[in-house]
Amino acid sequence: MITLNYEQTARWAATNEVNALQSKAMQSAELLHNGKGEGSDFLGWVHLPSSLTPAQIADIKATAQALCSGVDVVVVIGIGGSYLGAKAVIDALSHSFDLLQKPRQHPQILFAGQNISEDYLYELKEVLKGKSVSCIVISKSGTTTEPALAFRVLKNFIEKTFGKKEAQRRIVAITDQSRGALRTMATQEGYKTFVIPDDVGGRFSVLTPVGLLPIACAGIDIADLVSGAVDSETNTAPNVDFEKNIAAQYAAVRNVLYSKGKKVEVLANFNPKLHYFAEWWKQLYGESEGKNGKGIFPASVDFTTDLHSMGQYIQDGERSLFETVISVASPQHTLEVPSEEADLDGLNYLAGKRVDEVNKMAALGTQMAHVDGGVPNISIQIPALTAYHIGQLIYFFEKACGISGYMLGVNPFDQPGVEAYKKNMFTLLQKPGYV
Repeated sequence: MITLNYEQTARWAATNEVNALQSKAMQSAELLHNGKGEGSDFLGWVHLPSSLTPAQIADIKATAQALCSGVDVVVVIGIGGSYLGAKAVIDALSHSFDLLQKPRQHPQILFAGQNISEDYLYELKEVLKGKSVSCIVISKSGTTTEPALAFRVLKNFIEKTFGKKEAQRRIVAITDQSRGALRTMATQEGYKTFVIPDDVGGRFSVLTPVGLLPIACAGIDIADLVSGAVDSETNTAPNVDFEKNIAAQYAAVRNVLYSKGKKVEVLANFNPKLHYFAEWWKQLYGESEGKNGKGIFPASVDFTTDLHSMGQYIQDGERSLFETVISVASPQHTLEVPSEEADLDGLNYLAGKRVDEVNKMAALGTQMAHVDGGVPNISIQIPALTAYHIGQLIYFFEKACGISGYMLGVNPFDQPGVEAYKKNMFTLLQKPGYV
């Protein structure tokens, strides 16, 4: 199970200060369940894990199998929560050098529609030539510029390469149930479709077909992922006492630190497979809390790599930040440091030790140094990188995000600021209706 330890925040967030927010945290948790808080139209994620049926999971698995049969590459098109959740889970649970593995047990999963780079799309088309390709397009409206543009390019490529009739089998659309451009196109073209629930926002959608279908295509057991999320849903319910409710505790500690001037939260990990998990986390918290002139700014680092770059600022820079460190108790493989007779690199003192032990001592030494340097540290540990434990971690962060947003006094489920750049871009491009 996930464990949370915030002892290393005590100098800034004393136990009595955290406990003073217990009532507010638990009331905020209750708002998520009774639907009486702001943004109540977007609370479908709260009971999503436990509401998924075996039939729904089986349908997603069967679709993934059909979509991937004889296929070299599946291109997933989406932006924001329509790709980050899937990318986070796939990277966390795949071989670090998955692109080079042969023979392959599943197709390569590539992503598009998350940018407007001409080079990216051109080079994507180049690498797809001569390969068997399928596509998952994810968009509620079908008109969001980045994914719509990428899908137009990929749809054209697939139809020209494999024929219009074969394209029908190779494209799956995940979109609104009844309206929007992509829904209309999917109906006209005869694509297999899944629905993005109306009451689940993009950043909370990883446990819907939005995330589950691409994850299943990567060969990951989505039933295990959902099972972990179900247990996390149970363990963070509002009837679970604050002393055992780690989502409420995490939200409370974050808000105490924010009140003490800690305006930046750095999510750190010591496992490179969690890089995109941090990217997903940044969207989840940044889009949920950053509004009305409020909110903790979410940042991330990959240690030990970034100890040789950002580590200097974290150690000695402005004292406006705190760290939340995700650690993995047990790696999947065993590798010991070999001995060298000449010992020119001076590493024989490590000979016979597992690399993971060296990594864990680096993590402990970093925590000690950063706390001594004025950076509060929250520790979150999962037992291993498995689908079950990643499912737990996903739901834990989602629940804590909702609680924390309500404690902060914002609507965690809207994103009005996202539209500002679009209006300017449409005007500059002379889109009809924009001046």
